[in-house]
Amino acid sequence: MKNLIYKKRVQRIRKKLKKINKGRFRLSVYRSTRNISAQIIDDKNSKTLVSVSSLGRKTTEKNKKSDLSNYIAEELAKKALEKKITNIYFDRGSYKYHGRIKIFAEVLRKNGLIF
Repeated sequence: MKNLIYKKRVQRIRKKLKKINKGRFRLSVYRSTRNISAQIIDDKNSKTLVSVSSLGRKTTEKNKKSDLSNYIAEELAKKALEKKITNIYFDRGSYKYHGRIKIFAEVLRKNGLIF
């Protein structure tokens, strides 16, 4: 039952975002208890343009999750700007705009992405 509610929420948020943001690429974020990953997707062609994840990174116990979010956001912004992607829309999925997701978005804005 919980999984069904999660899927409905994701679909509802994504549907609203796609109606409003035509002609932009989608930034999809996934957050787990230890890692965070994000990708910029072209929905027209169903292609992933840029992706970054913290899964393969060597992290120590001293690193905070928020520091990891900062690092991943900076890497994503660099890769996106190399491919000349500046206008995107932020698909947070079912996550609240709070904590690591909020930090992630603010770092992306500081590094030149517009959403």
